[in-house]
Formats: sequence, structure tokens, C-alpha cells
Amino acid sequence: MSQGFSIELYFDPALENQVLKAWNVLARRQISTQLIEIESRPHITLFSSPFLDPAKLESVVKSFASKQEPLALSFASIGTFPNEKNVLFLAPSPTMALLQFQAQLCEAVKKEGIEIGEEFKADTWIPYCAVAQEVPKTRMAEAFCVLRDLKLPVSGYAMDIGLVEFSPVREHFSFGLGNTIEA
Repeated sequence: MSQGFSIELYFDPALENQVLKAWNVLARRQISTQLIEIESRPHITLFSSPFLDPAKLESVVKSFASKQEPLALSFASIGTFPNEKNVLFLAPSPTMALLQFQAQLCEAVKKEGIEIGEEFKADTWIPYCAVAQEVPKTRMAEAFCVLRDLKLPVSGYAMDIGLVEFSPVREHFSFGLGNTIEA
């Protein structure tokens, strides 16, 4: 049964591999394997909703992606949220280009009559790339130390945007930025 849908921003292969390296180190140390187990792909979530019709969004996302260019990203810090999910993440520098990209996407989605949740509104959205979920509290400090060894910042480009259903993760579609061809 689906837990929801997300529109995700995907990275160039080199940046994706840097994030996968973090996932794998945390998995080898048996700190967190959940992102690997649910077959996720390194990404920044731009929008998420428990219910939506993927067919309704495909043309919107395709049109939006075709008008964009690859987006420079630099993951410069490590963070977590103050909740029970115990997510660890890499935080990109919140450039104006990244913030505008997300805000414009949400506007396009909103025009389709889809409600934008509070956490995805322009003045509250926090961009992040999860590297671990459900980290045991007793291993949080160790996980932070492991991530500090990554030699941040790691930089690259956002190249694709796609819609997934979770969990496990199943991609409905993705499009390259600046292209009209499916990724």
C-alpha cells in the first residue's frame, strides 16, 4: 500500500555516487540501511503528498523540467530534524536558484488544484538529501562522526526531476532538466 508520492530532484552521477558512498558507509557500520532497502535514489524532495494522481502531474513536471537548466548544488553541511524519524541528511547551500526552482515547481503543481503542504511552502521548505533514516538514538553521534569524514562540501548538479511512489520507492516518470526527452 502506498504511503505517498514525492517529486524528487536527482543528481549527476558523480554527486549521486558521493551520496551513495555515505549510505554504504552507514550500512556497513549497521547504523542505517533503510534508504537502500526501500530502493530509494539520492535526491532532494521538492514536494510530497499522501494522495495524488501521477497521470495528472506528468505533463506539468515534463513542461516544468523542459524550461529549466541543470542546477548547481553543493552539500556543505550535515543535519537532522528534531523529530522521532531520526533522519540524518546532507544540506545543500540554499541558493536562490534552488529555492526559486522549488517554489516555481510548487506553483505549477498548485495550478493543477493540488494542495501544497506547509513544509513545502516557499518560506518553510528546508532542502535536504537524506543519508540515513531511523538511526538509533544511541548511534546518532557515531553516524555524525562517519558523515563528517565525507570531506564536505561535495558539489555537482541536479540533472533530473521525477515522481515516485513510496514505500518501497517506485518511479512513475522522470525528465532531464532542459530536455523534452524522458530521463
